Amino acid sequence: MIYVNGRYIEEKDAVLSPFDHGFLYGIGVFETFRLYEGYPFLLDWHIERLKRALKDLQIEYTVSKHEILEMLDKLLRLNKIKDGNARVRLDISAGISDKGFAAQAYDKPTVLCYMNELKPESLPLQKAGKVLSVRRNTPEGSFRLKSHHYLNNMYAKREIGNDPLVEGIFLTEDGAVAEGIISNVFWRKDSCIYTPSLDTGILDGVTRRFVLENAKKMGLELKTGRYELEALLTADEAWMTNSVLEIIPFTKIEEVDYAGRSGEAASALQSLYKKEIKNMIHEKHEKGGRVWRNKR
Repeated sequence: MIYVNGRYIEEKDAVLSPFDHGFLYGIGVFETFRLYEGYPFLLDWHIERLKRALKDLQIEYTVSKHEILEMLDKLLRLNKIKDGNARVRLDISAGISDKGFAAQAYDKPTVLCYMNELKPESLPLQKAGKVLSVRRNTPEGSFRLKSHHYLNNMYAKREIGNDPLVEGIFLTEDGAVAEGIISNVFWRKDSCIYTPSLDTGILDGVTRRFVLENAKKMGLELKTGRYELEALLTADEAWMTNSVLEIIPFTKIEEVDYAGRSGEAASALQSLYKKEIKNMIHEKHEKGGRVWRNKR
């Protein structure tokens, strides 16, 4: 069961107009996140990024946290996901327009949301990294959106295949480390953590933001910038971040071995991330019932 423009319908009955500009021109954005025991983690940050993208694309849609929570509540029940652990994708496309390819604002967007049951034990605990020959393209605008323009990522995925234990790592055209196909990338050298800056054209990831905002609180020095591949390949440990997979350490990148799950910085950040999730769940239980019911 999925949500499409205010209706909850079976997947087989869901249709999109051939004149939806999300289909015709790729004008649309999405967010992917996890539910833990029915509660979305870092939802405010996902909403903040979504609003910024909609404004940039001139898609006129008011993102309501209340409506999203109600949507998630109903989808959980309709799909009978009893433990509340799920992967969610929320899409907002430009919608139908009869103006063709023209400069315009979109006031009839298509809103779609679906979720899949997620078994945490099925997720990888660590991965190997492969440096891609496909280079990271530059953003279509001033910053990268989590948009329906996914061709660069698809070419990269074709290059490495579908092994869930391997993540492809993009370089920019001038050779700087950028990001993974579905992740942001971090590494530690001595006492400092490094990650590419947004001016490399990477996505401003939500879990990336969690690391940025919490590393210094944990007494870890952190720097962002443009770094050559050599900086990554001479690091003491490295990891990737993703809202569904969380914080996943690398065991190796190319032929270079890393600390994997025993890496001290990645382990500390993983522990903090899981602690914050537990605190969120505990707080919602203390208030009684599901978070979205308490926000009415």
